[in-house]
Amino acid sequence: MSSQVKSKAKGAGSLVAQVRERLRSEILGGQYAPGDRLPSEIELTETHGVSRTVIREAVTGLRYDGLVEVRQGAGIFVLKPKAAEPASSRLDTARIASDLEVLEVRTPLEIEAAGLAALRRSPAQEEAIFECHARVLKCIEANESIREADLALHMAIAAATNNPLFAQFLETHSASAIPQSKIVSDSQTAEQTAYRRLIHREHQAVVVAISDGDEKAAKTAMQEHLRGSQIRYRDLLRDLRGLNTDA
Repeated sequence: MSSQVKSKAKGAGSLVAQVRERLRSEILGGQYAPGDRLPSEIELTETHGVSRTVIREAVTGLRYDGLVEVRQGAGIFVLKPKAAEPASSRLDTARIASDLEVLEVRTPLEIEAAGLAALRRSPAQEEAIFECHARVLKCIEANESIREADLALHMAIAAATNNPLFAQFLETHSASAIPQSKIVSDSQTAEQTAYRRLIHREHQAVVVAISDGDEKAAKTAMQEHLRGSQIRYRDLLRDLRGLNTDA
């Protein structure tokens, strides 16, 4: 199982980017016109030769770009391309609220997963966790998004429980598994970097506790990380609704 986690950590991110860019090019190139329905998730997995998880993440990226919308029970539909908009106008408050609901369900499960990983991880699984944690830092130093590396780390911890249901749950909800940061413009790179380094420090507390085999410390560190994520989600919702808590 550890080799599968390592494979995901190294290849999943690049696959998501490849599929996202391919679909983006097809949409912007006119292959799919505004109002058209994209092929189903199953059809896209067959066409691109990737997993459903990769397709979901790629579609999530297109949603952030304002290129598609997902209509429950109907499918994925192409939107009319718009001029550049502020990040806040591209984010959907209903989606953020839905992601928060998933995060609230995830929290007790991942707290337990961290504790079990501390007790059950094999040396190979521990190494996979270290590699994923290092990948997050590499993304920070390269000023790249940490979302995919973040998910890979959580997947590695779930795999280290040696209970496949933890990893299956994360895969099912991967599109909403990793919290968004507060809205930050491209010019506010220092703030974005500070946010990412905060996440990295929270991760490190979890990783060290798992490596030490300290069940209690691992659960406490994961609880603090995910509760902090819930606070960040609620801050984001307030930003989107124009509520200035500093006023």
